[in-house]
Amino acid sequence: MSAHVGADGSGAATPVVHVVLRPLATPMPLGFLGQAVASWAFACLQLSWLSTGETHTVALGVLVFTVPLQAVAAVLGFLGRDPVAATGTGLLAGGWAVVAAASLMAPSGAMSPGLGVLAVGIAATLLLPTIAALSRLAAAAVFVLSAARFAVLGVAEIPRSQSWLHVDGWVGLVLSATSVYAAAAFELEAATGRVWLPVGRTGSRPDDPLGEPGVRPSL
Repeated sequence: MSAHVGADGSGAATPVVHVVLRPLATPMPLGFLGQAVASWAFACLQLSWLSTGETHTVALGVLVFTVPLQAVAAVLGFLGRDPVAATGTGLLAGGWAVVAAASLMAPSGAMSPGLGVLAVGIAATLLLPTIAALSRLAAAAVFVLSAARFAVLGVAEIPRSQSWLHVDGWVGLVLSATSVYAAAAFELEAATGRVWLPVGRTGSRPDDPLGEPGVRPSL
């Protein structure tokens, strides 16, 4: 908080107070790191780097690790008035919960057209935070790749195509690497106040207090 003295129309001294608040840290790194782990783990299954017998272990791990982290990130996004983080990570939490629960309930390695239909629907909903995140291209890249990952999963599951499942695995590896990059970029910038890794921010300077949600000047 800072203050200085101005003058009103009558010439009397009037205090003017400028308040800048950053009530919460950005939840993006938390959600994106959870995304990286889930995408990497399921990619290992889809590319047959793990046996199908490990499906339930991977699904359980995603359900107890990734889903809670992304749910927390979504709540913090709403509290910090960041609609991109809130909506995007919330949708990812729900999406991975669906995939993990379906994988736990089905026999290891089984494919499900029902899961495919849900995955396509999840992919469609992720287009909204993708568009909204265009002022932070690193975040937009994570969301658009997430949408692609769920869309390709749907294409694989509906006709039970192993070939498309392998494609989804490779998309998942790219998504995992992109998520780690974006998480590191936002984390380092928030912690140090400097841009260490480009995030593709447009429309405001990185040092502009209006450049991030949750920062509100008041006169």
